Amino acid sequence: MIKLYYHPSPNPAKVALFLEEAGLPYEMVPVDTRKGDQFKPDFLAINPNAKTPALTDGDVAVFDSNAILLYLAEKTGRFLPENTPKARGEMLSWLMFVATGIGPYCGQAVHFSRFAPEKIPYAINRYAREAERHWGIVDERLKSRPYMLGDDYTLIDMAVWGWATRLSFAVGENWEKLLPNVKRHTEVISARPAAQRAMALKDRFAFKTEVDADARKFLFPQNAHLAR
Repeated sequence: MIKLYYHPSPNPAKVALFLEEAGLPYEMVPVDTRKGDQFKPDFLAINPNAKTPALTDGDVAVFDSNAILLYLAEKTGRFLPENTPKARGEMLSWLMFVATGIGPYCGQAVHFSRFAPEKIPYAINRYAREAERHWGIVDERLKSRPYMLGDDYTLIDMAVWGWATRLSFAVGENWEKLLPNVKRHTEVISARPAAQRAMALKDRFAFKTEVDADARKFLFPQNAHLAR
């Protein structure tokens, strides 16, 4: 049985979407990051980086959401482009673009605008503008094709969708006007039954929602150095 170690945030959402789309049976294991579950020894044995999601499949352990998507796609043979060097190169390029661009810049944009202990205009502007720039590349890509790799819905669309559902937090409430093609792409995927099931997972468990002092300690452990 596949186990998905899950918290209701963008990266676990994309893996949940793949599992639901593929109809793979799986068990959801909640990891409440605001309570520090990610630092428990059992979870660190699966993901030493202490981040969600992670996935186990028998004796296989995979962490990082984009690695998990690729693992599941290759395991099932589904939601992949045609098996040619050209198509695979395109797929890997966009998968890494999400992994190294979309995710990190959106994450830092949210952090500095909403969670940093002090508002630093330079940092807020830096990450918000870089998030916008990366999403602008995606929007341009989607201008001439329904999905990221062309006519077919693939794991790249799932990778993009996970973060697109939280765009208002990263680039502001006017993102739909800035990124009309991303808006269309997000709405098409969100209307899929599998996406609706994936989004409903957050209601299965009572995850902590408050970002209080204890949650900050677990979410931002590096801040302990500021007090020294």
